Amino acid sequence: MTMSELLNQHACFSGEQRFYQHDSSAIGLPMKFSVYLPPDAAGKKLPVLFYLAGLTCTEETFMTKAGAQRVASELGIILVAPDTSPRGANVPGETDSWDFGVGAGFYLDATEAPWSTHYRMHSYLLELHALVLDLLPADPARVGIFGHSMGGHGALVMALRHPELFRSVSAFAPIAAPSRCPWGVKAFGGYLGPDESTWQQYDASALMARHETAPFPAGILIDQGLADKFLPEQLRPEAFEGACARIGQPLTLRRQQGYDHGYYFVSTFVEDHLRFHARQLG
Repeated sequence: MTMSELLNQHACFSGEQRFYQHDSSAIGLPMKFSVYLPPDAAGKKLPVLFYLAGLTCTEETFMTKAGAQRVASELGIILVAPDTSPRGANVPGETDSWDFGVGAGFYLDATEAPWSTHYRMHSYLLELHALVLDLLPADPARVGIFGHSMGGHGALVMALRHPELFRSVSAFAPIAAPSRCPWGVKAFGGYLGPDESTWQQYDASALMARHETAPFPAGILIDQGLADKFLPEQLRPEAFEGACARIGQPLTLRRQQGYDHGYYFVSTFVEDHLRFHARQLG
């Protein structure tokens, strides 16, 4: 198992906010991730909730902006947030735009050179899942995943592709049909190449449409702000909603009047999401 280095830690709501670095075999570079460990974790196996952040974010964004630790402390849930892409890959052009390359790994395994060497975030999340179970007092039978925007896309995809690993899933303003929006077309074309049939494995709406019965019968929760400037062109929640409806997948899609795409929105509803996962993880 990969050795992890504890970079720093902070007392937080009677628990500990930690930041780690480790050498990732999936990425081939050092990767950072953050952990909130609730109080009284010694000697217990606790539920763990992975959070995937959006474009331009890091492993620190959720822990510093969402205000989730208070509720996680109360509920006894471990929170884990990875970075959003490799750092230091030095791929030509990786810092040229904010929605592709550094900070924009899209939680997929790139197949196109030169991205395919290090941009392997899907495999990295599987590696991190195993690392967390080894490193922390986490119950492997009680693991959930959620995320925001690009991370909402990642959370839905990870849950749908690996239901044996994740028992619950939710999202804030996810890129719900990336094969059909400018962000996704740019990322998938660059990372995966022009064959759009290869894109479907990372498209939550397409993945849901492949199912004949509900993969998460206890339900999926999505919050979407109606004042989100990215909603009309980029997010496509109606595509995921339709795919769920066709197979009878229970979905609570809450359209929130007046809320935009940022962390004021996420922080408003994060408690609802933690309690949703707590009910499903037991």
